[in-house]
Amino acid sequence: MRRKRELSKEELRIIHTRVSDEEAIDEFFKHCYLKNLRQATIDYYRNEFMATKRILNKELVDLETSDIEHLIMISKERIKITTINTRLRALRAFYNFIYRKRLISTNPMEDIKLLKDRHKMIDALENSEIEKLLKVMRDEKTFVGFRDEVIFLVFLDTGIRLSELVGIEIGDIRGDELLVRKTKNNFERTVYLSEFTQQQLKRYLVIRGQLDTDALFINRDNGPLKSHSIQGRFTRYGQLAGIEKRVSPHTFRHTMAKRMVMEGIDAFSLMHLLGHTDITVTKRYVNLWGKDLKRKHGKYGALKGLRL
Repeated sequence: MRRKRELSKEELRIIHTRVSDEEAIDEFFKHCYLKNLRQATIDYYRNEFMATKRILNKELVDLETSDIEHLIMISKERIKITTINTRLRALRAFYNFIYRKRLISTNPMEDIKLLKDRHKMIDALENSEIEKLLKVMRDEKTFVGFRDEVIFLVFLDTGIRLSELVGIEIGDIRGDELLVRKTKNNFERTVYLSEFTQQQLKRYLVIRGQLDTDALFINRDNGPLKSHSIQGRFTRYGQLAGIEKRVSPHTFRHTMAKRMVMEGIDAFSLMHLLGHTDITVTKRYVNLWGKDLKRKHGKYGALKGLRL
């Protein structure tokens, strides 16, 4: 019998020296460090890899497409679609890399697509809800309450992420500009502060005083403020204010985006301010809240002013 042109999977395994999970993952993380990815991104990859191995009870280098499909089916019964897609993105990055490096003979993620998910409505705060939150913070009459008011104003003014806010240092404030250095994509960007936020920041700095840390926002022990503390505080403020929406730094980011869109900002400018690398996400905000496009077309239409 004549042999087939291509070797079978079993024959390929015999020819190729099998790489271990530890070796493959080490190579991948070496690649991540050389690309200077954030530690948070590396931790995300590590957590998703460990979760996948735990669920399937197999080594990553031994997984086939059928295993990934089985993982998706199991996961759909346990976690949200967005969480499944987050895991699939991590696995795709890993397998694409080790396949390019020829550490595996086939890529199990090659034909795997992200799951389609319905776009949920994005919560954003109304004027009355913003005022209620400010009142709750001001009623405390404490350093923490005033600090949180300033944090709230910075969130609403700039739309920065929670991880970006905790990375702000005093030297990053430059008048009406705020330099955001510790970003999700490692690209620094400048955002802008309103006159009122600048005034409150100056008052906060006086009360904060000179300390050993350069971190702008501090806790009661004069140490850098942590992300989970900020999230917990605003969840509590939302409950005290009787707001049914989720009150979080991400909600404030959406609120900033909505207010900017309603005032007529273009998608590219908003994309820069929010630090998006893909305009698709930014355009979603515009599509949601750009309700005055008809009016703008009437005002700026290409035929306006022509003698036709």
